[in-house]
Amino acid sequence: MRIVADTNVIVSALLWGGPPRAILAAARDQRIVLLTSAPLIAELEDVLGRAKLARRFTEIGRTPAELLDRYLALVGFVTPVMLTAPISRDPDDDQVIATALAARAELIVSGDHDLLDLGCYQEMLIVDAVAAVERIESVNR
Repeated sequence: MRIVADTNVIVSALLWGGPPRAILAAARDQRIVLLTSAPLIAELEDVLGRAKLARRFTEIGRTPAELLDRYLALVGFVTPVMLTAPISRDPDDDQVIATALAARAELIVSGDHDLLDLGCYQEMLIVDAVAAVERIESVNR
């Protein structure tokens, strides 16, 4: 199964755990193919560098660079397609869709309602992390 995860899911996975971390575990175990793009990595670097997360990095004893390196070791890269028109209410979310189209993803995983409210785009389901984990588990039974 080919999956593109929104930055909010990856930040949750790297810093807190739960279903988002289970998605990373599935990539590590090669039960899914997790794909990303340069624009999504740039956004992830920006978010991980925010001062409001500094305390969490101290709590877990890791640096943003360490977590980014771990993530980069799990993912494949694609070049996002050029979209001809906006798709999401939030233009920043269109990078996730453009990446997923280029990746030929089956799932887009997000915690962002601007994406989740779409539900589906060109046969790609857009789901939250809990639904993604359920789907991964059902496929790998």
